[in-house]
Amino acid sequence: MENFLDIYNFSLNKKGEELCGDQVKFRKVENKTIIVLSDGLGSGVKANILATLTTEILINMLNNDDVSLEDVIETVIGTLPICQVRKIAYATFTVIQINPKNNNFLVINFDNPPVLYFKKGKLFQLENKTEKILDKKITFSEGKLEKGDFLGAISDGVLYAGLGVSLNFGWGWDNIAKYIESLFINHTHTARNIVQNVIKKTHNLYGGKIGDDASFVGIYVRKKNPVMIFTGPPLDENRDFEYVEKLLNFRGRRVVCGGTTGNIVANFLGETIEMDITTMTKEMPPIGKLSGIDLVTEGILTISKCTEILKKSNCDIGRLPSGKNGAVMLAEEILEADSILFLVGQKINEFYQNPLLPKNISIRRNLIEDLVQYLRKKQKEVTIEYC
Repeated sequence: MENFLDIYNFSLNKKGEELCGDQVKFRKVENKTIIVLSDGLGSGVKANILATLTTEILINMLNNDDVSLEDVIETVIGTLPICQVRKIAYATFTVIQINPKNNNFLVINFDNPPVLYFKKGKLFQLENKTEKILDKKITFSEGKLEKGDFLGAISDGVLYAGLGVSLNFGWGWDNIAKYIESLFINHTHTARNIVQNVIKKTHNLYGGKIGDDASFVGIYVRKKNPVMIFTGPPLDENRDFEYVEKLLNFRGRRVVCGGTTGNIVANFLGETIEMDITTMTKEMPPIGKLSGIDLVTEGILTISKCTEILKKSNCDIGRLPSGKNGAVMLAEEILEADSILFLVGQKINEFYQNPLLPKNISIRRNLIEDLVQYLRKKQKEVTIEYC
């Protein structure tokens, strides 16, 4: 199964500020993955605007293959104003650009702390090359990501956490690196886990009173976790079992949403769906159990509620409701997956059909397309196959 670039970021706002003066943005397209971390000078609204401007310029220009790297950097450096008092740029940045075909990466750093690169859980020093562009020092480094590697970028707020506390000069880059190495020994390996642990430690070093915006974005290379969600009976019932076989042969998690769809799978397996009454609530029907299927739920109501939960939690698995019902469990399957394939049957269930819609457009299809659109905005890899 192909390697996956697991990307996660988290930020802490400076105490008393509603907006973060750091910004992180990433974009995955077919021929490149671009991650940008920008640190606006100071904090609050002004820093947020400058950091946002910097990330937007970099992401959009680097995404354009017709623009040279030199032109991109010159544009950003030329656009950023200079603080007349401190004689430094109003925003700094780290760019990580990865070629998904071979996982070769390029790091471009302007006045941010050096990136943290780990191979097999151990810190690996990258060779740096410095160039002057518009009289500014830009540092470049290159490498190749392999399974199990981690690459992270931090802002100053992480580096100097704890500054001034008990004569402490801040956490420091070396101590952060050692801490991450300890995470590889004692914890499960995901970008989310590493980033959240580092940010939690940063928060503790500040004593909860964050002295500067602190951001960390990490990339961890691991096996891809795909899921297929089969929902709705196929248009041609003679092909029902063909699609069930497609589901059962899928190399990843398998989910079935819908009573009729569940019965089609059960008939193929020669089983009866076993209901788990402990997952039933006033709003949600219980989930079911079938051999070889990781989750079996009701259809329309569950998908609708799942979409609502995902939007309310902003696609953050840590903010999902604690109750174990079909909608929450479906949301967990979606958020834990790196790629999602929706296999959507187009046979109309008249019970769920909106009389105001044309007969060829079902409520199920509308729900799925709304969910897919939202997930893609959240950088999820999603495809739909109709049957």
